[in-house]
Amino acid sequence: MAATHRWRLDIAYDGAGFSGFAPQPGRRTVVGVLGEALARVARLESPPFLTGAGRTDTGVHALGQVVSTDLAGELDPAELVGHLNALVRPDLVVRRAQILEGFDARHDALWRAYRYRVVEGPVTSLVSAHAWTVPGPLDRDAMHDAAVALLGEHDFRAFCRRPPDKGPEDPLVRRVLSASWSEAGDDLALGASRYLLFDIAANAFCHHQVRTLCAFLVEVGRHRRSAEELVARLGTPDRAGLPALAPARGLSLLAVGYASDAGGPSGSLAVEAADPVASAGETPTP
Repeated sequence: MAATHRWRLDIAYDGAGFSGFAPQPGRRTVVGVLGEALARVARLESPPFLTGAGRTDTGVHALGQVVSTDLAGELDPAELVGHLNALVRPDLVVRRAQILEGFDARHDALWRAYRYRVVEGPVTSLVSAHAWTVPGPLDRDAMHDAAVALLGEHDFRAFCRRPPDKGPEDPLVRRVLSASWSEAGDDLALGASRYLLFDIAANAFCHHQVRTLCAFLVEVGRHRRSAEELVARLGTPDRAGLPALAPARGLSLLAVGYASDAGGPSGSLAVEAADPVASAGETPTP
């Protein structure tokens, strides 16, 4: 019997064509498409079990998602990437494959980094397909100052969809390592007046946390909410009157952080930018 090895796969995908990351009967999901491709390439009777660093919702994109799985046989990493991409492109791409015995994409992750794109409209559908179009003007400085208040360890009950096994008094504590708003140029000349980017990294995120926070911070940019209200809600279950959830299409899982012996961080942007853990001066626990 061929030996079984633990693999780490770094993947990227356009979430518009998927009903989320996790498997759902009768629906096209990232795990479903990747699992079927792995079964074909590795000549398996059924798709292997896949563990992801995080579950993205329907419509959410990823540039640095990480998956772990067990595959039998001696497979060449470069050939595995090539064969998989021939089956899953164009809306799913395998960026890297490596054997890392004992690796777990979820439990070995030190941090996750997300980016949300906001565009001041009006713009073409080519832009709005991957960003939230918001009527301007938005006060980026006010949005950034409010985002900085998220740094550190907080109870985010007010900004998360409550898990089925949690009551309203059960805390949802997460440690935010970095949070900022920046402005990007219209490099492709698509007609956007302003691109505003919300970048946030934390040891982990609860369901809908980034999209809820982004919607609130946009209201801060409209001067309809304040940083003081944001801080007041932290640690409470108070979800009353929160703005509607920011659309999924603007959100991307940018990168996942791992120790060097677990393959290091995913995503090309994680290599180019400062490591959120290093910049925060601390090492989070998963």
